[in-house]
Amino acid sequence: LLHGWGLHSVVWDPVVPALLEQFQVTVIDLPGLGRSPMPAGDYDLDYVMAHVLRVAPARAVWLAWSLGGEVATAIAARHPERVSALCLVAANPCFVQRPDWPAAMPESVFRQFRDLFDEDRDGTLIRFLSLQCRGSARMKEDIRFLQEIMYLQGLPALKALRSGLQLLGDLDLRAEFAALTQPVQAILGASDYLVPAALGDALRHLLPTLDLAVIEGSGHVPFLAQPELFLQAFQDFVREHALC
Repeated sequence: LLHGWGLHSVVWDPVVPALLEQFQVTVIDLPGLGRSPMPAGDYDLDYVMAHVLRVAPARAVWLAWSLGGEVATAIAARHPERVSALCLVAANPCFVQRPDWPAAMPESVFRQFRDLFDEDRDGTLIRFLSLQCRGSARMKEDIRFLQEIMYLQGLPALKALRSGLQLLGDLDLRAEFAALTQPVQAILGASDYLVPAALGDALRHLLPTLDLAVIEGSGHVPFLAQPELFLQAFQDFVREHALC
């Protein structure tokens, strides 16, 4: 399991018990977040992949959310022997809009968010939690949970936060995504403010074999907003491809 920007692996706690009924589960904190150290080096995609692969199982089903989904996509493309299947949760291979990729966050909105982060890190993190939960059927509860866990593992490294935003703004993994040979599922929130549900059609255009699930009553964190529907979608994918 890989988490997204600004948080850590505890975000998965609401669904881990159900996953443990079927799988041996490994939760990984991205470098500089949660309990993962911040090793020296340039915090780019290769750096993140190397440190994740160092602690990941030799081969596994990867369940990855948001920025973690981009990291997992790159790993599945470049190290296919490590990934037996990939489930991407509210993850966009190209997070910020391009002229030929409208199903993403507008570039002006992302740039404004990044500029605000440089001025007020803590305030931007809190605002980001609200944006992630917008559209959730249980928005207040979801925001409260994310606020409670935000600093549970200590302060995130500033370098990890700033460089993670840089990755979200710069990465374009559409070609890698289209070339994936493993079973791939995308689970999207129907009301996601950050990764629009319209992305599903664009992803299927890149990868026609994609298994797609859109969760109603969910924003950017479907495993919090609708854990039962989320688990059902993932378990259907697991059964279809005999992954456990």
